[in-house]
Amino acid sequence: MTKQLGGGDPAPPATQASPGTSLAGGPDDAEPHIDRLRYLDAATRRIARGMDLDETLHELCGAAVPAFTDTAFVHLYAPLPVGDEAGAAAGVLRLHSADRASPPDPGTRYSGPPPTDIRAVPAAEVVNPAADGLLSKLLQDGRPVFGNTPGVTSAAAELLGTASAPPAVPPGRRLIIAPLHGRSHVLGSVVLIRGTGRPEFTDDDLIVASQLATHTALGLEKAMLYEREAAIADTLQRTMLPPSLPEAPGVRLASRYLPSSRTAQVGGDWYDAIPLPGNRVALVIGDVMGHSMTSAAIMGQLRTSAQTLAGLDLPPDEVLHHLDEQAGRLGSEHTATCLYAMYDPVQHRLVVSSAGHLPPVLLHPDGRAEVLHVPPGAPIGVGSGGFESVETHAPAGATLLLYTDGLVESRDSDVLTGVEALRARLRAASSGSVPPTLEKLCDEALGALGAGGRDDDIALLAARFEGILPETVAYWYMAPRPQTAGQARRLTRRTLDHWGLESLVETTELMVSEVVANAVRFASRPITLRLLCTDVLRCEVGDDSPIVPRMRHARLSDEGGRGLFLVDQLSQRWGATRVSTGKVVWFEQPLPDASTCD
Repeated sequence: MTKQLGGGDPAPPATQASPGTSLAGGPDDAEPHIDRLRYLDAATRRIARGMDLDETLHELCGAAVPAFTDTAFVHLYAPLPVGDEAGAAAGVLRLHSADRASPPDPGTRYSGPPPTDIRAVPAAEVVNPAADGLLSKLLQDGRPVFGNTPGVTSAAAELLGTASAPPAVPPGRRLIIAPLHGRSHVLGSVVLIRGTGRPEFTDDDLIVASQLATHTALGLEKAMLYEREAAIADTLQRTMLPPSLPEAPGVRLASRYLPSSRTAQVGGDWYDAIPLPGNRVALVIGDVMGHSMTSAAIMGQLRTSAQTLAGLDLPPDEVLHHLDEQAGRLGSEHTATCLYAMYDPVQHRLVVSSAGHLPPVLLHPDGRAEVLHVPPGAPIGVGSGGFESVETHAPAGATLLLYTDGLVESRDSDVLTGVEALRARLRAASSGSVPPTLEKLCDEALGALGAGGRDDDIALLAARFEGILPETVAYWYMAPRPQTAGQARRLTRRTLDHWGLESLVETTELMVSEVVANAVRFASRPITLRLLCTDVLRCEVGDDSPIVPRMRHARLSDEGGRGLFLVDQLSQRWGATRVSTGKVVWFEQPLPDASTCD
């Protein structure tokens, strides 16, 4: 990898030695040692400003050229060793940065134009030092050396790409090889060259080169470790977010997640959409306070707990109550905000509860953006509880937006101002005659925040409610009696004939009979039978027993035990879910081609 950097910076600050002083051995410097210390102080502070690998090398070249040298070549091992991991015995050095002196800026003390002889000095793009060769030993030793030192010339030739001939360097002490030696690894080398228009390097200049190389190596290690930790935390966070959103009947979903540009992509924002029994769907969004790997880990624990609690089909306020208890058991000092909403596409109802989270925005079909009033409650982890659920009508065509504070809060505006700005963007996006797509609406909600420069992570979950038409749902309560299975078969046949699904009657009757007969065995209260016709035909049988049936393979001598085996063979998919009132056993079948349930 090769990167060409620009020339030296403008005139250095007053505390830095100017080009042409004792750093180049000039006669007009009365205090060479003090000047070198001033230069090193300014140069090392400049190198420490680098936040990543490229910036660190850029600052090194800017500090060294032309104040200390006319040319600087940097070769780094590829791949670079990081942390305490064992490095390879022999690696490949690649030219990463190259900088040469530019014409001096007005007001500097650099004498004359940049030397022309150094511009003819090449640098090897790739170097393969032998494990027991001179260059490898020189780099392992860690001390800078002059290139014309006996026995070092061949190592300099490797770095300059002139292994078959003497290095094309002006004669004398005009080349220094300074190893980049970190805390536990050799990272590469810096080659410093002076042209004939300047004095040769001195022994004191070896000390300067050593300090420049040491601070550069430490800066490189710091940058690499920071990037690795950020990458690990970002990977951890992203793997804990849902890879895709479920396709739930009666609702369309879209999401956005944008990491903070100021926190190395480490945060605790999360969202989720969880299918529930009865074609309902839970919509969850949360934000763990802080930006660290700990925040990302706690986010994963809370998201997993929320998925487990959602499977119990608890009301939103009870889900948050149990999440708060779980956070207390985890013993973490981190708190989190969370909003849990449950949408029923059959009844077109929305139930929402909040744990200190920002209120959602409901965009009505007529373009009106309403901030839903939800009692805020205390954040998760505080332990005070007091969560409340509110219920509202969710008309078909409406869109609900759940978001974290990074979308509406910044250094320049407070939350209330940000929420009003979000409402304005949503109203403007819905002002046309054709409603925007859900993906387009998410982009409009982000606005200019999607372009970068964010102070905080942003998580956004959007749900467009389509609902399920009442005429595509059939629902019955039946007493748990031996005759109930036959009653369920008759109701199923009549409903499917009405929906024009005669081809599914025989298989559906058989599966309904088996599932209802199993429910009758354990139920003590009326069981429920519900048929839904959306993009598939779905049957749900609920009872008050928490015992979930398991499919088993019956022996030839067994008189029963084949019911769920038949369901497994005849249905597209099936399952059993525990709920707060017992359990629901369901199965689905694909609709015949061109069939509808009108």
